[in-house]
Amino acid sequence: MFLYNHWYVAAWSTEVSGQPLARTLLNEPVVLYRTADGQPVAMEDRCPHRRAPLSLGKVVNDRLQCHYHGLQFAPGGACVRIPGQERIPASVSVRTYPVAERYRWVWIWMGNPDEADPDLIPDYRWMTDDQWGAKGDRYHVKANWQLIVDNLLDLTHLAFVHETTIGNAAVAESADVKVTRGPANVLVTRWIIDQPPPPTYAKVGNFPGPVDRWQFIDFTAPSFLRLHVGATPTGTGGPQGNLEGGIQMRNLNCITPETESTTHYFWAQAHNFDPHNQAVTDLAFEQVSTAFREDVVVFEAQQRVIAHCPDSKEIDINSDAGGIQARRILARMHDAETARQSVPA
Repeated sequence: MFLYNHWYVAAWSTEVSGQPLARTLLNEPVVLYRTADGQPVAMEDRCPHRRAPLSLGKVVNDRLQCHYHGLQFAPGGACVRIPGQERIPASVSVRTYPVAERYRWVWIWMGNPDEADPDLIPDYRWMTDDQWGAKGDRYHVKANWQLIVDNLLDLTHLAFVHETTIGNAAVAESADVKVTRGPANVLVTRWIIDQPPPPTYAKVGNFPGPVDRWQFIDFTAPSFLRLHVGATPTGTGGPQGNLEGGIQMRNLNCITPETESTTHYFWAQAHNFDPHNQAVTDLAFEQVSTAFREDVVVFEAQQRVIAHCPDSKEIDINSDAGGIQARRILARMHDAETARQSVPA
């Protein structure tokens, strides 16, 4: 299941250059490149002549030239040169996609281009705010994108999958959890009071004793999850709103489906303590990267079981509340989009 009329992250800004970049997004082959003035371009990765991937070609004077027979396509998608042929039929073109560059990512709109309003791009300002240090990555995950959404909305798994980094038993056993659902978002609020800090928090926070720890998980459909996490020493007023005097981090996730069983997982870790210290940024990133790679092992194992037993049943438990609400929102939005017949052919 895909939702098309939304922005998705197609690539890190640093990935898109004057050389064609091939990427499958929502089951569609796409090629990305930059013009000489730095503007990103996204096209269907398929020459209409003999269906060679345009990503095998090269950029010539801002035009994408097919590697097979040399047809050239302007950034708007129109064919502007056919070697050995003066007349170019107006119908010879490739589909292009609206793109925008924001928060160190190149975003793409795969649906109706008339609805591609850049103001709809979710807020990831921590990526570029000078008061925050941030570093991220992209994982190519051999699993369905909704498995990753489920994972990020249920942090009880930290106690078991990530016990050496960002988790401990208190995450599963001692959390006070509240789930709030909106028309297109879910907010999961978790507080863990007067508990030992997990290994990563102890390493970067230097806490002298127990902490009050929070996890605010903000899901926005279809696949954006912004986590505000942190801890303060117990008794310093964290649950009452005083989040100073400890550590705060933002875990920023943009999940872009590749196919029904593979996903581009873009993520970054941002912190507001010593934000200009690259060593601190690298440490926070490496700790979370280690944890997320542990998650990828789980996602891909789940996908193998699903492929082998597609009709097997699942049960729900209390910690699934956020994920259940998110799936209901996604199903409703998919039904509405399908009813409008706005999904591209």
